Amino acid sequence: MGEEKANIYDGLLFDEDEQDIKLVGIARLASKAGVADTGHLTEYRAIQVRSILNKSVSKRGLPFGKSINPYRGCEFGCRYCYARYTHEFMELRDPQLFERLIFVKQNAAWLLTQELRKLRPGEEIAMGTATDPYQPIERRMRVTRSLLEVMSECRGLRLGIVTKSTLILRDIDLLKRFATRNQLAIHLSITTPDTKLARILEPRAPRPDLRFKTVLTLRNAGLRTGILCCPIMPGINDTPAAFEAMAKRAKSANASFLAANPLFLKPCSKGTFMAFVHQNFPALEATYEKRYADKAFVSTVYQKRIADMLSVVVKKYGLGRRRGELQPTDNRNPVDTGPVQQSLWPEQAKLPQPVQSDAVRRRFSA
Repeated sequence: MGEEKANIYDGLLFDEDEQDIKLVGIARLASKAGVADTGHLTEYRAIQVRSILNKSVSKRGLPFGKSINPYRGCEFGCRYCYARYTHEFMELRDPQLFERLIFVKQNAAWLLTQELRKLRPGEEIAMGTATDPYQPIERRMRVTRSLLEVMSECRGLRLGIVTKSTLILRDIDLLKRFATRNQLAIHLSITTPDTKLARILEPRAPRPDLRFKTVLTLRNAGLRTGILCCPIMPGINDTPAAFEAMAKRAKSANASFLAANPLFLKPCSKGTFMAFVHQNFPALEATYEKRYADKAFVSTVYQKRIADMLSVVVKKYGLGRRRGELQPTDNRNPVDTGPVQQSLWPEQAKLPQPVQSDAVRRRFSA
């Protein structure tokens, strides 16, 4: 480990016995995680977890009951990422550690095999809600692929995958096999088609043009694949022209749907994002400080304005919508519905219905 990296992690992995005794749960597991690999300013540690299929609990009203994140932490370094808080559970409170110290979950496929037996019929599983399942380390560790190998042998599952990575194309064979007997919705997250903006906003993620090509390739393979234009950031990518450019590219990629959600700024990510604004959009700094001063979400009025602009371009280019999408309303009389979380499932999808849970249990009890 280089001197710079050693300085980053010194004192944060709780190697001293006296400090280790105070740790419990995931923090204790993280403290005992051994080095699995290293990269440029990035360290990967193998962590022994007790579960891979996690129950989703959130005040945002998430539409899926279970989530899978093959890794903890994400290398892409998106300035707006809300998931930095997940490292705080391991007592790693420097926000930069989320993108520099990645935990690789061990025995993931075996754990999933056991846990799928208890899954309720029709329950939605989301993969990639807190960390990208196809971030660069997946090329070597192949945890995500091992999970898909397990699920592709099942029937009646409902899976939504969210990623920014072109690496998902490696697994087209498994995705196609899975989709023949299960419900699958793939979401490519593309915040902007502007390469220069994407480079400073998502410094280590694949270029937007490569992501659009990935959407097209997945669609040509017969897989339902849409685009998440998230997050929509006030003054940065929230103009009619920006929506027009995104919708036009989505249409060219034959996207199944186009969705968008405004930025919500959790305390764990606010410092990182505001530093990005200060450096690249200083004229907007005061506006962001005021808008997100005491809350993580934008106003209902702003949410509806974004929904209206999205609706215009979706209709113009004949793009599908996802279930749970914000609907355009009369902004003169906005209804305060609170934070809105979209479903992973497209409204127009015509997919096979899930089978009863006993069929899933029989598959794994053999």
